[in-house]
Amino acid sequence: MDPPLPHIPRKGRGAVSNRAGRFEPHASEAVDDGWFADDLPPLRTTVTRDASKTIIARNASPDLPFDRSINPYRGCEHGCIYCFARPTHAFLGLSPGLDFESRLFYKPDAARLLEDALHDPKYECRTMAMGTNTDPYQPIEREFCITRSILEMLSECDHPVGVVTKSTLVARDIDILAPMAARELAQVCISVTTLDRGLARLLEPRAPTPARRIETIRRLSEAGIPTGVMAAPMIPGLTDHEMEEILDTAFEAGARSASYILLRLPLEIADLFDEWLKTHRPDRASRVLSLMRQAHGGKIYASTFGKRMRGEGPYAGMLAKRFEAACKRLGFSDRRFELDTTKFKRPLRRGDQLALF
Repeated sequence: MDPPLPHIPRKGRGAVSNRAGRFEPHASEAVDDGWFADDLPPLRTTVTRDASKTIIARNASPDLPFDRSINPYRGCEHGCIYCFARPTHAFLGLSPGLDFESRLFYKPDAARLLEDALHDPKYECRTMAMGTNTDPYQPIEREFCITRSILEMLSECDHPVGVVTKSTLVARDIDILAPMAARELAQVCISVTTLDRGLARLLEPRAPTPARRIETIRRLSEAGIPTGVMAAPMIPGLTDHEMEEILDTAFEAGARSASYILLRLPLEIADLFDEWLKTHRPDRASRVLSLMRQAHGGKIYASTFGKRMRGEGPYAGMLAKRFEAACKRLGFSDRRFELDTTKFKRPLRRGDQLALF
Protein backbone atom coordinates (compact mmCIF):
# COMPACT_ATOMS: atom_id res chain seq x y z
CA MET A 1 0.00 0.00 0.00
CA ASP A 2 1.30 3.44 -0.88
CA PRO A 3 2.18 5.67 2.09
CA PRO A 4 -0.24 8.57 2.81
CA LEU A 5 0.63 11.94 1.34
CA PRO A 6 1.61 14.76 3.67
CA HIS A 7 -1.00 17.44 4.19
CA ILE A 8 -0.27 20.64 2.30
CA PRO A 9 -1.44 23.97 3.79
CA ARG A 10 -4.08 25.76 1.73
CA LYS A 11 -3.47 29.44 1.06
CA GLY A 12 -5.75 31.58 3.20
CA ARG A 13 -6.83 28.70 5.45
CA GLY A 14 -5.94 27.97 9.07
CA ALA A 15 -6.31 24.21 9.39
CA VAL A 16 -3.78 22.10 7.55
CA SER A 17 -6.10 19.11 7.07
CA ASN A 18 -9.72 18.07 7.05
CA ARG A 19 -9.44 15.19 9.48
CA ALA A 20 -12.70 13.44 10.40
CA GLY A 21 -14.78 14.54 13.38
CA ARG A 22 -15.03 12.44 16.53
CA PHE A 23 -18.41 10.94 15.63
CA GLU A 24 -17.38 9.59 12.23
CA PRO A 25 -16.82 5.81 12.01
CA HIS A 26 -14.16 6.10 9.30
CA ALA A 27 -11.22 8.35 8.48
CA SER A 28 -9.54 8.76 5.09
CA GLU A 29 -6.02 9.52 3.95
CA ALA A 30 -4.77 10.78 0.58
CA VAL A 31 -2.30 8.67 -1.36
CA ASP A 32 -0.38 9.40 -4.56
CA ASP A 33 -2.19 7.80 -7.51
CA GLY A 34 0.23 9.30 -10.01
CA TRP A 35 -1.79 12.47 -10.51
CA PHE A 36 -0.71 14.26 -7.36
CA ALA A 37 0.18 17.95 -7.74
CA ASP A 38 1.88 20.17 -5.18
CA ASP A 39 -0.31 23.17 -6.02
CA LEU A 40 -3.83 22.46 -4.79
CA PRO A 41 -6.68 24.65 -6.06
CA PRO A 42 -8.08 27.28 -3.67
CA LEU A 43 -10.66 25.91 -1.27
CA ARG A 44 -13.99 27.58 -1.98
CA THR A 45 -16.34 28.70 0.78
CA THR A 46 -19.92 27.45 0.66
CA VAL A 47 -22.80 28.92 2.65
CA THR A 48 -25.94 26.95 3.54
CA ARG A 49 -29.21 27.98 5.16
CA ASP A 50 -29.56 26.85 8.78
CA ALA A 51 -33.09 25.92 9.82
CA SER A 52 -32.69 26.33 13.58
CA LYS A 53 -35.97 26.62 15.51
CA THR A 54 -34.48 28.65 18.38
CA ILE A 55 -31.78 31.32 18.49
CA ILE A 56 -30.77 31.85 22.14
CA ALA A 57 -28.18 29.43 23.54
CA ARG A 58 -28.02 29.03 27.33
CA ASN A 59 -25.11 28.09 29.56
CA ALA A 60 -24.55 27.63 33.28
CA SER A 61 -20.75 27.84 33.22
CA PRO A 62 -19.23 29.57 36.27
CA ASP A 63 -16.32 30.62 34.02
CA LEU A 64 -18.47 32.95 31.90
CA PRO A 65 -19.92 36.38 32.78
CA PHE A 66 -23.14 35.69 30.84
CA ASP A 67 -25.78 32.96 30.76
CA ARG A 68 -27.13 33.42 27.22
CA SER A 69 -25.77 34.09 23.77
CA ILE A 70 -26.67 34.26 20.08
CA ASN A 71 -24.63 32.81 17.23
CA PRO A 72 -25.87 34.02 13.81
CA TYR A 73 -23.55 31.59 11.99
CA ARG A 74 -22.15 28.07 12.28
CA GLY A 75 -18.52 27.76 11.25
CA CYS A 76 -16.25 30.75 10.77
CA GLU A 77 -14.35 31.87 7.69
CA HIS A 78 -11.71 33.67 9.76
CA GLY A 79 -10.09 30.23 10.02
CA CYS A 80 -8.40 30.73 13.40
CA ILE A 81 -6.58 27.46 14.03
CA TYR A 82 -7.09 27.71 17.81
CA CYS A 83 -10.86 28.37 17.69
CA PHE A 84 -12.58 26.42 20.46
CA ALA A 85 -15.80 26.32 18.38
CA ARG A 86 -14.24 24.00 15.79
CA PRO A 87 -15.47 20.78 17.48
CA THR A 88 -19.10 21.92 17.03
CA HIS A 89 -18.86 21.11 13.31
CA ALA A 90 -18.56 17.44 14.24
CA PHE A 91 -22.22 17.54 15.32
CA LEU A 92 -23.07 18.31 11.68
CA GLY A 93 -21.09 15.34 10.37
CA LEU A 94 -18.38 17.70 9.13
CA SER A 95 -14.71 18.12 9.92
CA PRO A 96 -13.60 20.62 12.58
CA GLY A 97 -10.65 21.24 10.24
CA LEU A 98 -11.06 22.80 6.82
CA ASP A 99 -14.83 22.18 6.76
CA PHE A 100 -15.27 24.45 9.78
CA GLU A 101 -13.83 27.43 7.93
CA SER A 102 -15.15 26.70 4.44
CA ARG A 103 -18.60 25.09 4.91
CA LEU A 104 -20.60 27.77 6.69
CA PHE A 105 -24.24 27.99 7.79
CA TYR A 106 -26.31 31.13 8.25
CA LYS A 107 -29.51 31.67 10.25
CA PRO A 108 -31.80 33.89 8.15
CA ASP A 109 -34.65 33.75 10.69
CA ALA A 110 -32.48 34.88 13.60
CA ALA A 111 -34.20 38.25 14.20
CA ARG A 112 -37.70 36.72 14.03
CA LEU A 113 -36.71 33.88 16.38
CA LEU A 114 -35.23 36.44 18.77
CA GLU A 115 -38.43 38.49 18.66
CA ASP A 116 -40.42 35.35 19.52
CA ALA A 117 -38.15 34.63 22.48
CA LEU A 118 -38.24 38.20 23.82
CA HIS A 119 -42.03 38.35 23.45
CA ASP A 120 -42.46 35.33 25.72
CA PRO A 121 -43.95 36.52 29.06
CA LYS A 122 -41.58 34.17 30.90
CA TYR A 123 -38.46 35.74 29.39
CA GLU A 124 -36.22 37.45 31.98
CA CYS A 125 -33.78 40.02 30.65
CA ARG A 126 -30.04 39.58 31.16
CA THR A 127 -27.17 40.71 28.96
CA MET A 128 -27.10 38.91 25.62
CA ALA A 129 -23.63 37.86 24.46
CA MET A 130 -22.62 37.69 20.80
CA GLY A 131 -19.36 36.31 19.46
CA THR A 132 -18.84 33.75 22.19
CA ASN A 133 -18.70 30.84 19.73
CA THR A 134 -18.20 31.90 16.10
CA ASP A 135 -17.54 35.50 15.11
CA PRO A 136 -20.77 37.45 14.42
CA TYR A 137 -18.82 39.76 12.08
CA GLN A 138 -17.06 37.18 9.93
CA PRO A 139 -16.84 38.09 6.21
CA ILE A 140 -20.26 36.69 5.17
CA GLU A 141 -21.97 39.16 7.54
CA ARG A 142 -21.32 41.85 4.90
CA GLU A 143 -23.79 40.07 2.63
CA PHE A 144 -26.30 38.58 5.06
CA CYS A 145 -26.43 41.34 7.76
CA ILE A 146 -27.89 38.89 10.29
CA THR A 147 -25.88 40.32 13.18
CA ARG A 148 -27.14 43.80 12.30
CA SER A 149 -30.76 42.60 12.27
CA ILE A 150 -30.27 41.08 15.74
CA LEU A 151 -28.80 44.31 17.07
CA GLU A 152 -31.74 46.25 15.63
CA MET A 153 -34.18 43.99 17.50
CA LEU A 154 -32.23 44.25 20.75
CA SER A 155 -32.07 48.03 20.42
CA GLU A 156 -35.81 48.25 19.76
CA CYS A 157 -36.44 46.34 22.98
CA ASP A 158 -33.76 48.14 25.02
CA HIS A 159 -32.09 44.80 25.63
CA PRO A 160 -28.39 44.91 26.67
CA VAL A 161 -25.79 43.21 24.48
CA GLY A 162 -22.08 42.46 24.75
CA VAL A 163 -20.23 41.77 21.51
CA VAL A 164 -16.91 39.95 21.13
CA THR A 165 -15.24 40.04 17.71
CA LYS A 166 -11.92 40.31 15.93
CA SER A 167 -13.48 41.98 12.89
CA THR A 168 -13.37 45.62 11.83
CA LEU A 169 -16.89 45.16 10.41
CA VAL A 170 -18.33 45.88 13.86
CA ALA A 171 -17.64 49.58 13.16
CA ARG A 172 -20.33 49.43 10.45
CA ASP A 173 -22.91 49.16 13.24
CA ILE A 174 -21.75 52.13 15.30
CA ASP A 175 -25.04 53.80 14.35
CA ILE A 176 -26.84 51.14 16.41
CA LEU A 177 -24.26 50.44 19.10
CA ALA A 178 -23.45 54.04 20.05
CA PRO A 179 -27.06 55.02 20.93
CA MET A 180 -27.40 51.72 22.82
CA ALA A 181 -24.17 52.44 24.70
CA ALA A 182 -25.52 55.89 25.65
CA ARG A 183 -28.39 54.00 27.34
CA GLU A 184 -25.91 51.62 29.03
CA LEU A 185 -27.06 48.79 26.80
CA ALA A 186 -23.96 47.88 24.75
CA GLN A 187 -20.27 47.20 24.97
CA VAL A 188 -17.78 45.63 22.56
CA CYS A 189 -14.66 43.60 23.16
CA ILE A 190 -12.03 43.18 20.42
CA SER A 191 -9.93 40.01 20.41
CA VAL A 192 -6.20 40.46 19.74
CA THR A 193 -4.04 37.33 19.76
CA THR A 194 -0.79 38.84 18.51
CA LEU A 195 0.50 42.14 17.13
CA ASP A 196 2.78 40.30 14.71
CA ARG A 197 1.11 40.60 11.31
CA GLY A 198 3.00 37.66 9.81
CA LEU A 199 2.11 35.33 12.66
CA ALA A 200 -1.50 36.51 12.62
CA ARG A 201 -1.74 35.66 8.91
CA LEU A 202 -0.90 32.05 9.78
CA LEU A 203 -2.93 31.77 13.00
CA GLU A 204 -6.08 33.58 11.83
CA PRO A 205 -5.69 33.89 8.03
CA ARG A 206 -8.96 35.61 7.10
CA ALA A 207 -9.32 37.90 10.09
CA PRO A 208 -8.39 41.61 9.88
CA THR A 209 -4.78 42.44 10.69
CA PRO A 210 -3.89 43.29 14.31
CA ALA A 211 -3.30 46.95 13.39
CA ARG A 212 -6.80 47.24 11.94
CA ARG A 213 -8.29 45.71 15.07
CA ILE A 214 -6.49 48.24 17.25
CA GLU A 215 -7.83 51.01 15.01
CA THR A 216 -11.33 49.56 15.45
CA ILE A 217 -10.92 49.85 19.24
CA ARG A 218 -10.11 53.52 18.68
CA ARG A 219 -13.15 54.10 16.44
CA LEU A 220 -15.56 52.40 18.84
CA SER A 221 -14.15 54.19 21.85
CA GLU A 222 -14.33 57.59 20.14
CA ALA A 223 -17.99 56.85 19.34
CA GLY A 224 -18.68 56.49 23.07
CA ILE A 225 -19.01 52.71 23.07
CA PRO A 226 -17.39 51.01 26.09
CA THR A 227 -14.67 48.93 24.47
CA GLY A 228 -12.41 46.24 25.85
CA VAL A 229 -9.62 44.01 24.64
CA MET A 230 -9.26 40.26 24.92
CA ALA A 231 -5.62 39.20 24.79
CA ALA A 232 -6.73 35.79 23.68
CA PRO A 233 -5.79 33.16 23.36
CA MET A 234 -2.40 33.47 24.97
CA ILE A 235 -0.35 30.73 23.31
CA PRO A 236 2.52 29.55 25.54
CA GLY A 237 5.90 29.92 23.90
CA LEU A 238 4.43 31.64 20.85
CA THR A 239 2.39 34.75 21.72
CA ASP A 240 2.52 34.94 25.53
CA HIS A 241 5.51 37.31 25.46
CA GLU A 242 3.24 39.90 23.77
CA MET A 243 0.69 40.16 26.58
CA GLU A 244 1.86 43.49 28.00
CA GLU A 245 2.37 45.04 24.55
CA ILE A 246 -1.15 44.04 23.48
CA LEU A 247 -2.63 45.57 26.64
CA ASP A 248 -0.54 48.74 26.31
CA THR A 249 -1.48 49.22 22.67
CA ALA A 250 -5.18 48.57 23.26
CA PHE A 251 -5.31 50.93 26.23
CA GLU A 252 -3.69 53.71 24.21
CA ALA A 253 -6.38 53.16 21.56
CA GLY A 254 -9.18 53.57 24.09
CA ALA A 255 -9.91 50.12 25.52
CA ARG A 256 -10.86 50.35 29.18
CA SER A 257 -11.51 46.73 30.13
CA ALA A 258 -9.33 43.70 29.52
CA SER A 259 -9.29 39.94 29.82
CA TYR A 260 -7.24 37.00 28.64
CA ILE A 261 -7.71 33.28 28.06
CA LEU A 262 -5.03 30.62 27.93
CA LEU A 263 -5.05 28.58 24.72
CA ARG A 264 -7.67 25.82 24.90
CA LEU A 265 -7.21 22.55 23.00
CA PRO A 266 -10.31 20.42 23.58
CA LEU A 267 -11.31 17.44 21.43
CA GLU A 268 -10.24 17.71 17.76
CA ILE A 269 -8.44 21.02 18.24
CA ALA A 270 -5.48 19.32 19.94
CA ASP A 271 -4.54 17.35 16.81
CA LEU A 272 -5.33 20.23 14.45
CA PHE A 273 -3.15 22.62 16.44
CA ASP A 274 -0.34 20.07 16.71
CA GLU A 275 -0.50 19.69 12.93
CA TRP A 276 -0.41 23.49 12.50
CA LEU A 277 2.61 23.84 14.79
CA LYS A 278 4.61 21.15 13.00
CA THR A 279 3.81 22.77 9.66
CA HIS A 280 4.30 26.47 10.43
CA ARG A 281 6.38 26.60 13.64
CA PRO A 282 8.20 23.26 13.95
CA ASP A 283 10.96 24.87 16.02
CA ARG A 284 8.41 25.91 18.66
CA ALA A 285 6.15 22.83 18.67
CA SER A 286 7.67 20.87 21.55
CA ARG A 287 8.03 24.00 23.71
CA VAL A 288 4.42 25.13 23.17
CA LEU A 289 2.95 21.69 23.87
CA SER A 290 5.18 21.18 26.92
CA LEU A 291 3.97 24.44 28.47
CA MET A 292 0.37 23.52 27.72
CA ARG A 293 0.81 20.25 29.61
CA GLN A 294 2.45 22.07 32.50
CA ALA A 295 -0.64 24.28 32.75
CA HIS A 296 -3.06 21.34 32.76
CA GLY A 297 -1.56 18.81 35.14
CA GLY A 298 0.30 16.87 32.46
CA LYS A 299 -2.58 16.82 29.97
CA ILE A 300 -2.77 18.85 26.78
CA TYR A 301 -6.10 20.21 28.05
CA ALA A 302 -8.29 19.88 31.14
CA SER A 303 -11.93 20.96 31.00
CA THR A 304 -12.39 21.57 34.74
CA PHE A 305 -14.49 24.66 35.51
CA GLY A 306 -12.38 27.40 37.02
CA LYS A 307 -9.18 26.08 35.42
CA ARG A 308 -9.94 25.41 31.75
CA MET A 309 -9.54 29.05 30.69
CA ARG A 310 -6.54 29.98 32.85
CA GLY A 311 -4.81 26.70 33.66
CA GLU A 312 -2.92 25.98 36.87
CA GLY A 313 0.63 25.51 38.09
CA PRO A 314 3.70 27.79 37.98
CA TYR A 315 3.44 28.81 34.32
CA ALA A 316 -0.27 29.63 34.49
CA GLY A 317 0.26 31.47 37.77
CA MET A 318 3.02 33.59 36.25
CA LEU A 319 0.79 34.49 33.29
CA ALA A 320 -2.02 35.53 35.66
CA LYS A 321 0.31 37.72 37.72
CA ARG A 322 1.66 39.41 34.60
CA PHE A 323 -1.87 40.17 33.47
CA GLU A 324 -2.91 41.54 36.87
CA ALA A 325 0.20 43.73 37.10
CA ALA A 326 -0.32 45.17 33.61
CA CYS A 327 -4.01 45.89 34.26
CA LYS A 328 -3.19 47.60 37.55
CA ARG A 329 -0.48 49.71 35.93
CA LEU A 330 -2.74 50.80 33.08
CA GLY A 331 -5.95 51.17 35.06
CA PHE A 332 -7.98 48.55 33.21
CA SER A 333 -11.34 47.51 34.62
CA ASP A 334 -12.46 43.88 34.77
CA ARG A 335 -16.12 44.87 34.39
CA ARG A 336 -17.64 43.02 31.44
CA PHE A 337 -21.27 42.51 30.49
CA GLU A 338 -22.43 44.70 33.42
CA LEU A 339 -25.14 46.57 31.56
CA ASP A 340 -28.60 47.94 32.38
CA THR A 341 -31.34 45.29 32.29
CA THR A 342 -34.07 47.48 33.79
CA LYS A 343 -35.01 49.27 30.58
CA PHE A 344 -36.09 46.11 28.74
CA LYS A 345 -39.49 46.14 27.06
CA ARG A 346 -41.01 43.24 25.18
CA PRO A 347 -41.57 43.66 21.43
CA LEU A 348 -45.13 44.67 20.66
CA ARG A 349 -47.31 42.69 18.29
CA ARG A 350 -50.75 43.17 16.83
CA GLY A 351 -53.31 42.33 19.50
CA ASP A 352 -51.00 42.97 22.47
CA GLN A 353 -52.51 45.01 25.30
CA LEU A 354 -50.72 48.33 25.72
CA ALA A 355 -49.33 49.34 29.11
CA LEU A 356 -51.16 52.15 30.92
CA PHE A 357 -47.95 53.77 32.15
